[in-house]
Amino acid sequence: MRPSRLDRSSALPLWAQLESELRRAIDAGEFDDRFPTDLELTRRYDVSRHTVREAVGRLQADGLLTRVRGRGTVVERPEFEQRLGALYSLFSSIEAAGVVQRSEVVEVGMTANADVAARLGLGADEELFRLQRVRLADDEPLAIDTAWLPAELGRPLLDADFSHTALYDELEQRCHCRPDRGWERIAPVIPSPTERAVLGSGPDEAAFQVERLGQHGDAVIEWRVTLIRGDRYRFFADWSAAGSGGLRLASGDPS
Repeated sequence: MRPSRLDRSSALPLWAQLESELRRAIDAGEFDDRFPTDLELTRRYDVSRHTVREAVGRLQADGLLTRVRGRGTVVERPEFEQRLGALYSLFSSIEAAGVVQRSEVVEVGMTANADVAARLGLGADEELFRLQRVRLADDEPLAIDTAWLPAELGRPLLDADFSHTALYDELEQRCHCRPDRGWERIAPVIPSPTERAVLGSGPDEAAFQVERLGQHGDAVIEWRVTLIRGDRYRFFADWSAAGSGGLRLASGDPS
């Protein structure tokens, strides 16, 4: 680490300056591989161990750092856990975890896609609404989310601000419907180089590809494909001995 000095002429205490600097470095991913020891921080910032401990202690209290026996201090990255077996919204799940959720809208508009139209039970040439977003949790990329709807449902959504709203909420408010049943399929995949760049993931890090078909009653109203970072998201399900289960061929829709 290169030496770095704090502003001793500032009215801001050294520990507060150090805390701010360490927050910036953590957000930038500088310490993802290894967080410096207290001694390394005293040398890098030319401060006392008391100053280092005060700054690091406050970051620990905020949940950004934790002490692990045998490993020292490590950076904590929020992980999200999603229960299976019920309809959920990624937007609502993240916000329920106390994390700020927003989206960068990549594309919203009308398009045609024969494969997706078939999923929705429509003709190959029929127009579809398409929404693609990069989903962020505390401003860190978490997922690439692409959803298609039949044109009559999607057209009223063209002017919605999807940077901080849920697709299902907009559907309910503008079209008076939202998915109430359907199926979901989850598979591990290695993202493409372009997808890794968007998600900020490493070359050997897997992701979850989640395919979802949503229905309102008997009508199919949504086809969605979401690529979620595998290092920050996981799924779990409840089970009992009374339940039924078993393997099936992967081809076809699991309906």
